[in-house]
Amino acid sequence: MGMQSKMATFVERMHEVTNFDQFQHLVEGLRSLYQVEHFVYHSINSAGEPYAALTYDIDWVDHYIDRDFGRIDPVVLGCFQRFHPVDWKQLDWSGKAVKSFLHEASDAGVGNQGFSIPIRGPSGQFALFTVNHRCSDAQWAKFAAENVQDLLLIAHYLNQKALELERGTDALPNQMLSPRELDALTLLGLGNSRAHAAENLKISEHTLRVYIESARFKLGAANTTHAVALAMSRGNIIV
Repeated sequence: MGMQSKMATFVERMHEVTNFDQFQHLVEGLRSLYQVEHFVYHSINSAGEPYAALTYDIDWVDHYIDRDFGRIDPVVLGCFQRFHPVDWKQLDWSGKAVKSFLHEASDAGVGNQGFSIPIRGPSGQFALFTVNHRCSDAQWAKFAAENVQDLLLIAHYLNQKALELERGTDALPNQMLSPRELDALTLLGLGNSRAHAAENLKISEHTLRVYIESARFKLGAANTTHAVALAMSRGNIIV
């Protein structure tokens, strides 16, 4: 199955989701779709209430919560301080407690390779989308290169669907565009290509696309051109 058809399959399945049980099945279905062992979507809403849909063994999840591993987990700590996607190799896995945690995680079936995407939603909501697998560095680099764009969009779409299920509607409240979203739309409005816009912002085109998609959802725009036009008409950007 090609990358475009995989993404199309995911979007089709997502549109059929109407409750959190189906959302869990949607996340589970990503395993066979992308041939990866584990996917995790974890969210903390503005009231501090957690929600997770994941494929890890439930005994490991219970143990993780009981031991409060979130206090030392480099993925949680590292991503909470970042805005951009993080390969687990970029994180600090040194320290006795962390090494012990890593050993327990490995015994529980958590893979040696990981890629996590921090997501910041409305009213202080924070979410994390993670892909986890056991394979060599070369195999993981190949998978990441081929699928990173899909994963960025899937993270965004999952968060939007989770927010929709929480609110009981797909109508988004009025949301302020972030500085990066405003920068991205402004540069596109000035006629910059996506490549030039990403270069000016010193980010990848994949990351730029996430900012654009996020702005599009917030504005209720049908496409990027519509998003730029709406942002201009509302005075969000001036070009």
